[in-house]
Amino acid sequence: MSRVHVDHTAKSGPQRVRDLIPEDSSELLRGRVQVINLWRPIRGPLLDAPLAVCDAQSVDPQDLIPSDLIYRERIGETYSVTYRPSHRWYYFSQMRVDEVLLVKCYDSVMDGRARFAPHSAFTDPSTPADAPPRESIELRTLVFHPAPS
Repeated sequence: MSRVHVDHTAKSGPQRVRDLIPEDSSELLRGRVQVINLWRPIRGPLLDAPLAVCDAQSVDPQDLIPSDLIYRERIGETYSVTYRPSHRWYYFSQMRVDEVLLVKCYDSVMDGRARFAPHSAFTDPSTPADAPPRESIELRTLVFHPAPS
């Protein structure tokens, strides 16, 4: 449960566009493409296994290790993340069902802005022993920006 990862890589972000929208993928990939996850608890306040997100500015590109994600019908790729003491982590304590996190899992733009957001559930030592298990939902979205003219 506590594997630090990024859901898409520089390779798998564009590949998901090709997989899901093959007829328009060439045109869509000419512009900026982002994969954004919307994540929220189904039951709150969330006490058990909250989600933490690493400040992308504290992550060195060498910290991201491509890792195969094998399905029956395809092979995907995620990033595993190596530990570095300089990583800065954040989380929202006791998230409610009306609160959401947006996690950028891929951005095709390579101009210095954050492209990937490592994240993970973690064991919070302040969690009461009788806390209900985490129930959460995630919605993955593809965001397309038109190619410059």
